[in-house]
Amino acid sequence: MSKMKKVVIPGIPPLEREMIALRIANMLEDGSYVNLGIGIPTLVSNWIEGRDIILQAEVGMLKCGPLAEEDNIDQDRINASCQHVCELPGSSYFGIETSFAMIRGGRMDVAVLGALQVSAKGDLAGWNNPARGLGKMGNIGGSMDLAVGAKKLIVAMEHFTTDGDPKIVMECTYPLTAKSCVDIIVTNYAVIEVTPKGLILKEAIPGVTTEDIKKMTAAPLIIAEDFKEMEL
Repeated sequence: MSKMKKVVIPGIPPLEREMIALRIANMLEDGSYVNLGIGIPTLVSNWIEGRDIILQAEVGMLKCGPLAEEDNIDQDRINASCQHVCELPGSSYFGIETSFAMIRGGRMDVAVLGALQVSAKGDLAGWNNPARGLGKMGNIGGSMDLAVGAKKLIVAMEHFTTDGDPKIVMECTYPLTAKSCVDIIVTNYAVIEVTPKGLILKEAIPGVTTEDIKKMTAAPLIIAEDFKEMEL
């Protein structure tokens, strides 16, 4: 991994996790079937009220609602992060084998997953962090199936690790979840598209320049012709 230092821009705070989720929610098309992974992705469910977006939980629930309040908790209604979610009109329940048949059968239009690293080629590493010193232990969950089974994969993550290392790199040094699977990366600073030509910087948060994002990213970036300031 590159030893580049974390870039801090005075006076310009990065997006909060909820705002990363909001930006992704605004990308989703009505009529889409969407699976949300652990972490930041689960927050997307709070931003689609009133829209025709069907969320699937791999535990075996279709048409999941937003995160539940304390007075609306059912132990059987959980998302990938084991957080309680609301039931919506038309919600349905099924066995986990049916759930994964949907995922592996290409029925999910979009999967939103977190990541530890994403490479310039769109490789995804998200289940094992060697820095934890646990060897080959990790939490793969359904991410391998989602990464290759969904028609589109959006990664939601912060631009840097807690140690200040870049998470967008030339080559992943962590064990891979899947190769060449990521389509879009949304971080707390930018929106980046993965293409055969390379990583294309599409958006940056207000006050952050394209040069700033280049300095934050350990892989080459192509500046989109229609590059714009991120809107939420």
